[in-house]
Amino acid sequence: MDAAKEPLDLLAIGETLVDFISVEQTDWLRNATTFRRYLGGSPANIAVNVAKLGGRSAVISKTGIGAFAQFVKSELQRHGVSIEYLVMDHRNRTTVAFVSSTSGKPDFEIARSGDFLLRPEEISEEAIARARVVHASTFALSREPCRSAVRKAFELAGGMGKIVSLDPNYSARIWPHHKEARQVLREVYRHVNITKPSADDARRIFGPEYTTEQYIELFHEMGPETVVFTMGREGILVSEHGRITSHVPARPIESEDATGAGDAFWAGFLVALLDGEPPERCAFVAREVAELKVKRRGPLPLEMDRTELYANAAEAERKERVQAAESTEGAEDERVDTSRTG
Repeated sequence: MDAAKEPLDLLAIGETLVDFISVEQTDWLRNATTFRRYLGGSPANIAVNVAKLGGRSAVISKTGIGAFAQFVKSELQRHGVSIEYLVMDHRNRTTVAFVSSTSGKPDFEIARSGDFLLRPEEISEEAIARARVVHASTFALSREPCRSAVRKAFELAGGMGKIVSLDPNYSARIWPHHKEARQVLREVYRHVNITKPSADDARRIFGPEYTTEQYIELFHEMGPETVVFTMGREGILVSEHGRITSHVPARPIESEDATGAGDAFWAGFLVALLDGEPPERCAFVAREVAELKVKRRGPLPLEMDRTELYANAAEAERKERVQAAESTEGAEDERVDTSRTG
């Protein structure tokens, strides 16, 4: 087979842009004065992270042709992401974002242009056929014609039996029409197998009045068989076919830069899934990758040892199981002692 037409582990569809991330650590963008330039956009970041983990990835995205577009192109190539489906249009400008560097939730401001102008006819059926996973973000769904392009990609992927994943990273600052967003998500989620909402995502989409279990149920009801629910310091819940199957605790770590942690998690989870790991183990692998990101300023290392990551994840899972068993035994012993005392 021609090397250019080899199968793809991941095809990421949506925003590829330039992130200007503040040099200063600050929770508020207004306090930042100096910025460094990075490749950005959640789907593009996940494609890069998959490549760093040794996978094959490509993007379908639209940019301009100017200096920022050339930067995006060269960065994708440098990290081994295929650009054969990247649409560079002289009539457009490349989307740019300014982001605060923080250990918490980044503040941001975006000047959107080319990314949302991706059209359905620019979705390559060949690219979908080559991919094992087709992934997109809610950001990409927020405006037409990109919304219809993502919908087309998901419909094609579903028809071909591909894994379809969607990041429900809804933000009212990007998509202020909340009722429209809810309706579009309900339509698109019918084609989705896997989704990874954070607790914040769930509250922004559905409102603050639900429990964690109810949020997970609401996502399942829209279509995905697997829901990976991240809760910050409370850890990760993995739910399959409407049933919560495991809890992966968060570990206390010193956070240097939380920007991009979600994209790191996504890449770790999807690569492990494609390697045949069960969803619970995938969550442990994803936690390892996300922690690598949080512990350092800027992007993940250029290369990561998948074997080492999997070994670390397996050992962490084993320890968690032992601790859970000991905790259960301790609770049972305490109940017995209490009963005898009574």
